[in-house]
Amino acid sequence: MRKAILAAMASAVLAMGIAACSSEPEAPADVAPEGPEGISVSDGRMNLPAVAGNPAAVYFTVTNDSDRDQMIRSASVLGSESAVLHTVTPYDGRMDMQEMTQLSVPAGESLEFKPGELHVMAMNVDENLKVGDNIEVTLTFVGGDKISFPVTIRAPGDDS
Repeated sequence: MRKAILAAMASAVLAMGIAACSSEPEAPADVAPEGPEGISVSDGRMNLPAVAGNPAAVYFTVTNDSDRDQMIRSASVLGSESAVLHTVTPYDGRMDMQEMTQLSVPAGESLEFKPGELHVMAMNVDENLKVGDNIEVTLTFVGGDKISFPVTIRAPGDDS
């Protein structure tokens, strides 16, 4: 009787092993979805802060070659504690920074993040980041699609 039970258990384990081998591998949970169709990013760069502890500024151009408007919901910057979409607008004779909750990238157009206008503020950047290094920035769009791209680290104020 004991042999029959052991044989049945061995058969069950073998059947589970064969089933596991024949099934499709699961995708890792941390793999980001592909970016929205037609979206590309170019000219990525991040200016380190002039004063340690201040935020760094990230600039790039997002192009939407599709026939659908897309909406950027958030950004993340590798090597920073957090990141915020920002814009600079004139207000009462001075420039005022405002956090953006979403940014539209109209169909067939480009949206340029540049000094004095749109930018991503990278908070509490890693002090080991050096000029000339590359890091990754990820934009998340409404609906959950993401696109990641490299940015080159530049010195404070290097707008070339």
